[in-house]
Order: sequence, then C-alpha cells, then structure tokens
Amino acid sequence: MTVKSRLSLRGIVAAGAIMLGLGAAGAEPIRIGIANFGEHPQLNTAIQGFKDALAAGGYEEGKDVVYSESHTNFDASLVPQMIAKLQAEGPALMYTVTTPVSQIAKKALAGSGIPIVFSAVTDPVAAKLVPSWEAGDEGMTGATDLQDVAAVMEFAKKLVPDAKRIGQPYNPGEANDVALLEKVQAAAPDAGFEVVPVGVDNVNDIQQRIASLAGKADVIYTPASNLLQPAIAAVSAAARQAGIPIINSDDGAVSDGVVPASFAVNYQQVGLNAGKIALQILDGADPKTIPPMNPAYEDHAPRISKKAMAAFGIEIPEEFADCDCIVE
Repeated sequence: MTVKSRLSLRGIVAAGAIMLGLGAAGAEPIRIGIANFGEHPQLNTAIQGFKDALAAGGYEEGKDVVYSESHTNFDASLVPQMIAKLQAEGPALMYTVTTPVSQIAKKALAGSGIPIVFSAVTDPVAAKLVPSWEAGDEGMTGATDLQDVAAVMEFAKKLVPDAKRIGQPYNPGEANDVALLEKVQAAAPDAGFEVVPVGVDNVNDIQQRIASLAGKADVIYTPASNLLQPAIAAVSAAARQAGIPIINSDDGAVSDGVVPASFAVNYQQVGLNAGKIALQILDGADPKTIPPMNPAYEDHAPRISKKAMAAFGIEIPEEFADCDCIVE
C-alpha cells in the first residue's frame, strides 16, 4: 500500500469516527421538565398518561427522553422557584400540571423558546393561557380536564331523584373553580336544578362553609379544585354532618369509601391528550396552531361507594344495579 493510499484510508477512518461521534451526540435523550402543583392521585395519573403517550410516540424514557419532575406541595409561592430550576436544565419542552402552575410558567418562560404543554386545567381561556378554544397561544397549548357538566347533572338526578338544589363549594381565587361554577349555573336549569354556591378560600373554613349548606342544598358537587380535592375527606365529613350527599369530580375518594359517588374525567386520558400534543410540538408544530383538547364524553365514568352511600343514609337507586360502577 502506498503512503498516499494509507493517508487516504486514515482519512476515511477519521471521517467515519467523526460521523459516529456526531451520531452518538444526536442520539442523546431530550429533556422534558414536569412542573406539578403537588402529589395527588389525579395529577400523578395525568403525568403517567403524558409519559405513556410519549412512549407510544417513540420516546423511550431513559433512552430517548429524560424527565425532570418537581412539585411544590400545593404551595403557589414556591412555583416560580420550581419553574426557574426546571428552566435552568434546558428542557426541550415543559409540561405544567394545574392552572396555577401553568399561569406562572407562562409568565416565567415567556420569550425563552421553551414550549409549554399544560394539563389538569379546566378552562384555559378563562385562565388566560390561550386566547380561545380554537387556538393555542405563543409557545403554549395543552389538554383540559373540563367535565361534561350536563352529564354530571344527569347523573346527580339519577342518584338523588328528589334533589332540586345542588350546592357547589368553590375557591373564588381559583380561575378553574369560578369557570366551572359558571358552567354548572348555565347547565343546571335544563337539568331541573337550582345552584347554591358557597365560597371556600381556606381549608380551615371547610367545615363551617359546607355546614352552611344544610337545608339549602339536596346534593353537593365538588369540582376538581386545587383547594378542595386535597381536603376532600374534610369536605365529606362536613357534608355527612349536614346530611347532604356528595358527587365528586375525582373517583379516588369514592374507591376509598370517603365520598358516596363521582362522575369523573379519566385523568389518564387527560395526560394522554397532553402527550399527543407534546409529540406534535416536538415534531415541529407551532403551539399556536394547536387548540386545547377536551376530554370526550366517553372519557367520563360514574363510580358509587356502597359503604359511603350507607354512611350518608342513601340507598343506591335500582337503575344502577347493572352499571358495573359500584364499589364496596
């Protein structure tokens, strides 16, 4: 072999090594930041659904994607610090869970070039996360947990046939709660209900505020509130003392025998919807062109606790005998 041939071969080998190195670098996993408000079964399920969607789209955890997860134990004052920490890691995308976290992230990441996908947000338009239900915003869009309110009313009427007044506790300071209350008030007349709202802006006031519904409401609907759901056991205890059955927006408390019934959105599907949107963005789509995604009617399901219904002194109507939705 001539010197020229040897040099040529070395050049080819060196070029191959460089290309191999570039390939290895390109194969490094992307990073996604997950900003959660706090540990809660619904929110954790939404995160798992998000990861499942990414995995189904070809992003294997540890190989193609790594997740940086954080939460603030429902302390809104710590959310800016959490977002800043996740941003410093240079994620390709941020997944924000709940309205308060998403609102703070939108302001904190404005102009950063990091796209945001939200979930567990009831009304992103009212929360000013997106301009309308038909489009995303600059660098942000996502999946809602908006319940089919008319279906909730229908379920309430079947579960408590004589009920005419529905009490709804809500946090006046949370956009989700206010938006859902307005939707319930709009849907209630067609379902034959009068809505009796009661504001609760502090967990220490739950017992007193729920007790104030005694004699004023025949059934209580508790929304997917970041204040009320972590304290659902206290809400249920106060409602039981007042003699008012609860229909919850989360089925976990029903399975635990804490709450009589729920008509709930499947948060696995909420997370899956958010993950599908994230896949589009990672593939180059502009978040502004992707409208927020709502759960479909079939993404809801009833659940009834035999134990909790008995504790509230209510018989399960016969029409639910074959619903496959009753737990002990």
